[in-house]
Amino acid sequence: MKKILTFCFFLLFPFAVFGQPPYKLPPREVVEILDAAPTPFVVPSPLRDAMLLVHYKPHPSIAFVSQPIIRIGGLRINPELGARQRLTQYMGITVRWFESNKTVKISIPTNSDIGFPVWSNDGKKIAFTRDMVDRVELWVADVSTGKSKALKGIRVMDILDSPFEWMKDNSRLLVHLVPEGRGKSPEPPKVPAGPIIDETAGKVSRMATFQDLLKNSYDEKLFEHNATSQLAIVNSSDGSVAKLGKSGLYSSASFSPDEKYLLLTKLRRPFSYRVPYFYFTRSVEVWNAKGSMVKTIADLPISDEIPQQGVPLGPRFVHWQPLKNGRLVWVEALDGGDPVKKVPHRDRAMILDAPFEGQAEELLKIQHRFSGFDWTQAENLVLYAEYDRDRRWRTTHALNLANADRAKKVFDLSVNDSYKDPGRPVYGLTANGERVVLQDGDWIYFSGRGATEQGDRPFLDRLNLETLQSERLFQCGESSVEQFTTFIKDSRTSIVTRYESKTEAPNYFVVDVQSNKKVPLTDFKDPAPRLAGMRKQLVKYKRADGVDLSGTLYLPPDYREGTRLPCLLWAYPLEYSDPGTAGQVRGSPHAFTFLRGASPIFFVTQGYAVLMDATMPVIGDPETMNNTFVEQIVSSAKAAIDKLDEMGVIDRNRVAVAGHSYGAFMTANLLAHSDLFAAGIARSGAYNRSLTPFGFQSERRTFWEATDTYMKVSPFTFAHKINEPILLIHGEADNNSGTYPIQSQRLFEAIKGNGGTARLVFLPFESHGYAARESNLHVLAEMLEWAEKYVKNKVQMGAK
Repeated sequence: MKKILTFCFFLLFPFAVFGQPPYKLPPREVVEILDAAPTPFVVPSPLRDAMLLVHYKPHPSIAFVSQPIIRIGGLRINPELGARQRLTQYMGITVRWFESNKTVKISIPTNSDIGFPVWSNDGKKIAFTRDMVDRVELWVADVSTGKSKALKGIRVMDILDSPFEWMKDNSRLLVHLVPEGRGKSPEPPKVPAGPIIDETAGKVSRMATFQDLLKNSYDEKLFEHNATSQLAIVNSSDGSVAKLGKSGLYSSASFSPDEKYLLLTKLRRPFSYRVPYFYFTRSVEVWNAKGSMVKTIADLPISDEIPQQGVPLGPRFVHWQPLKNGRLVWVEALDGGDPVKKVPHRDRAMILDAPFEGQAEELLKIQHRFSGFDWTQAENLVLYAEYDRDRRWRTTHALNLANADRAKKVFDLSVNDSYKDPGRPVYGLTANGERVVLQDGDWIYFSGRGATEQGDRPFLDRLNLETLQSERLFQCGESSVEQFTTFIKDSRTSIVTRYESKTEAPNYFVVDVQSNKKVPLTDFKDPAPRLAGMRKQLVKYKRADGVDLSGTLYLPPDYREGTRLPCLLWAYPLEYSDPGTAGQVRGSPHAFTFLRGASPIFFVTQGYAVLMDATMPVIGDPETMNNTFVEQIVSSAKAAIDKLDEMGVIDRNRVAVAGHSYGAFMTANLLAHSDLFAAGIARSGAYNRSLTPFGFQSERRTFWEATDTYMKVSPFTFAHKINEPILLIHGEADNNSGTYPIQSQRLFEAIKGNGGTARLVFLPFESHGYAARESNLHVLAEMLEWAEKYVKNKVQMGAK
């Protein structure tokens, strides 16, 4: 079985064996920068008195990434481990206390691969998983001493749902276990049982082009075997285990606030070969604390008839209302899930209280599509948001459930308006471990990135829900990026921030917002000092139609004024309804540049100018904007080159364009429809839109409703016009909807058949993003070599 899984690449992609040289390495300085230790992830404690620093490897090895997996039900499962495929290797945890600045290292066996840690509700412990060769263990650690232990005999199932969650006593955990006596994995049939058949008759199924789906009856058995778990309560103090109900395919499970009931979603047959597991036949159930059925909230069929950009029928977002002992809240579509249908209200919110014997009550009707609840620290006070698809508009209301007919509008703005974005609510945990919006009287808190015309200036605000008065408590300076991380304990004037600047690596500080006094918590050094002198600036310019555009320009540390450099332009198109929001500046030229993965900024080390995140807005009516997709991206690209040429920093005849995913789609289109670039680099893109016939990005029409547009924006249609060299790179195991590896293969063959210049690179075992160290180094080597050959040393190509 292992050999079959290991070599599935060659079975699935026989065309890739035209050549398989060893992995390449880019220049030494690039390797050293990529291998530098990354800044740890930070997780504040529930009491806001400490934070975890979670250390991880910059990139796993290809040996780690290529461990045998099975791809079924929209999942990638390591069957020996009993877990989803791992692509990040967490390897250590330290605790940093705010007031004492004391550091405690959590004791973990050397060379362990661990899961992301989770605080207990009282902030005294953490729990995490540890991967062994053939199982996943559950560990608990004391954060004051650093001592940790494995819970003996516990084999965790880490596939459909989070493997565990703390209970309120901070000793017990609700855990998904591998069922006892599960037996061996089903063997693949040596002889097919028969043909694989699908049939349709009048059913309208316009689903996305999902990948890693079930394909046959053997896959169904494999899915059941690997994803079935046993719910149990595990006591971390004495190791006792209390099983709950029978084993099953549980995709979610959570206790009510009073822990008298358990809410879960259970998958069952029939499964589907068209959609991932979360759309399989399923029931939403309430059990009692001993694991016995109380009520079925919803019995849902396979959801493979969801209208385009719509929602499934039946209850969705079913969850416990915080601070209520046993109340369920959910939403249901009133428009059949169809966003095109004209109705006065698209959704309604429902509630049902314990003991769940009666019928659910309607809480309120929602005019547009429901998009989220934010429950506050006041028992019945909630923020709910709705999305108007026609206008791309988000409205947030404050609602007291005791007066559900008197919702108050809090925010009302375009989803694309970054300058007016109020940020996200600041959350905290109650003493009982319930996650709610932090609240002091009528005041709640918001943290945002603070987009401005000069770049991001992150902020912390507080908002009075009675008067809607807003006050700014903190905002970072104009020459740095400093973001709110957490309050310290119950103070609202002492906070922890993450501070960085062009020349200062990210570090954490305790900040008094009244005096602006800072005390450092960490002292992370610049991992790549050779880039310390790299120049970085925000560049603004206009498109021919007057739309404001921008990008971040990077120049080598030794750049001399007036020198015209070869250039790499990196971009990703985004859709907007109006020029005003399209032209807004997002990001900051003052952020520290930390290179990770196959970042295009590495080109700076080889003497290139890099225009990063050059804006490529596609503006217009959401129903028809892609009719002018090509014209708009060509105009945006020309404006960028004109500006850099005017600044005297680039040689406009030696510019490469590059992008990933939709940016790769853009790259191929720019080469097909303009002569602006010397070469292109397209990574993991989709180039034939007839293969994504039910929409792409925000396109709302199907291929049959807008055939001309689908063909016009497909670079495959114009492969004969791609007469600049293009490097195509793709992960052979790409599981992103729409970007099948065959997209790059077919474009390569089309260019080859028309006499163009192209190179196709498939990365074994890589998905839509590239994880392995060897893969990322190889991608950088390929990109730099391609640009060296066709940009720095450009050969004149024939005009279109």
